[in-house]
Amino acid sequence: MRYIIITGGVLSGLGKGTITSSLSHLLKSNGLRVTAIKIDPYLNYDAGTMNPYQHGEVFVLDDGSEVDLDLGNYERFLDINLSRNNNITTGKIYKEVIERERRGDYLGSTVQIIPHITNEIKRRIRIIGNSPDVDIVMIEVGGTVGDIESMPFLEAIRQLKQEEGENRVLFGHVTLVPEIGSVEEQKTKPTQHSVKELREIGIQPDLLFCRSKNPLQDQTKRRLSLFTDVPESGIIGINDIPNTYFLPEIMHNQKLEKYIEKKLSLKLANFSEPWTGFLENLRNPSGTVDIAVVGKYIELQDAYISHKEAFYHVTGNTGISVRLKWINSDNLLKSIEILKEVDGILIPGGFGYRGVTGKIEAARYARENRMPYLGICLGFQVSVIEFARNVLGLEDANSSEFQEDTKNPVIDLLPEQYRVENKGGTMRLGSKRVLIKDGTIASHLYRTNEIYERHRHRYEVNPLFIERLNKMGMNFSGTDDENIRMEILELNDRDNYIATQYHSEFKSRPISPSKVHKHLVLSALEYKRKKEEVKDERKNLKITG
Repeated sequence: MRYIIITGGVLSGLGKGTITSSLSHLLKSNGLRVTAIKIDPYLNYDAGTMNPYQHGEVFVLDDGSEVDLDLGNYERFLDINLSRNNNITTGKIYKEVIERERRGDYLGSTVQIIPHITNEIKRRIRIIGNSPDVDIVMIEVGGTVGDIESMPFLEAIRQLKQEEGENRVLFGHVTLVPEIGSVEEQKTKPTQHSVKELREIGIQPDLLFCRSKNPLQDQTKRRLSLFTDVPESGIIGINDIPNTYFLPEIMHNQKLEKYIEKKLSLKLANFSEPWTGFLENLRNPSGTVDIAVVGKYIELQDAYISHKEAFYHVTGNTGISVRLKWINSDNLLKSIEILKEVDGILIPGGFGYRGVTGKIEAARYARENRMPYLGICLGFQVSVIEFARNVLGLEDANSSEFQEDTKNPVIDLLPEQYRVENKGGTMRLGSKRVLIKDGTIASHLYRTNEIYERHRHRYEVNPLFIERLNKMGMNFSGTDDENIRMEILELNDRDNYIATQYHSEFKSRPISPSKVHKHLVLSALEYKRKKEEVKDERKNLKITG
């Protein structure tokens, strides 16, 4: 077993997660079996209760774990399913150690950061590392070197290398190389100081991943090598690129896997890139559509990162480029006409009443104008609310999440949620079976009657209203395995409107994109073509008239 550990310096947001994911993909493409761990130094037990504005998207795994969005990157780049053990947080570590102390497991010892906390960190790392099906464990340490909360983790990984041996653990460090002045001179001081701080705690990096605006210059590499004791062959330039899926190719071109092969005494197979056609479509798309994303967290687009990635996956498989137009649902009522500029609408998930009115109006616009539409989770629920209000005539139809005393709660709390007190980890979470009815859009998309998709919700379609909704043209084409919970809805009079209670974006992968996201893009392309035909007809009429 080998471990490759990625730390960060200078400042946060340099892309440690993307670099970790890309290196994982590169090593897998060289024949190695790779998995990944994300270490998050925050005291939260998991990411489930975090505000998307502060931390970005909460990613959900098959086992129902609510984890950091970087685990979504790992799954996409490695095309594997991870578990709760692949995300280590300070909250999990301290909870375990304190519970052991309360049970008396430490036999009267004074419980300390070293060795008890660091031993628990290493124990959890080795749970993944001891798997017989893994050759390499990639470990990303969140935060930056020098953060107080990161210190126990850095000490633990220092000990890990000492215990495992020199050719079993490799340290990679991500830093910033700013470019200053009109000539954009690349400055090495931030990296020098960051490596110095890392060495002061006993860690000498074997690799440097240097983020810069432009490709790293040879003279910059030489200077960095001189002051950090990292060989030039171990200094990898990561310059700004339009799409992160090109990053493994950039690493490969710098012979990174050959450097790692030598450092870790590995034997790699010949490199084989499974994304060749996918990358070519990203580079040279054959068409373009505009999709509106109507949400309330649009100022921080990482809150919807899995949707962005799902659309990249669709582009890589169809050649249709997707331009996302981010629309704040709070402001949509003032400018609903902005939706005329797009070819399709996505309403993603979310919680709380703020912005819901705008989402309902976006769903109404799509239905009344026969515009391609995809609703996910809350987007599924607002589709039901909108339909109940404007087709069934239930003007006060609502979700009991937003209005407890509504007379027509078409969306209501899941029965098992009435007894729930704690917020963390208590929703309907993880992979659940969905049964699909024959002869529906969903059955055409999935080509099966049974799928498993990931969920994250407390509310559902109220069974008391399902029959009335069906009679007026809303077809629930997917249900849970007990036929109680509605999972997919369609409209009987068209084939470009679909919504799901589950989060299909969480299982979208580069070679196998989300079926409903792909359907939205293909429907949007057809909608755009028809719009252009009408526009041309009107132009011709004007000329001949």
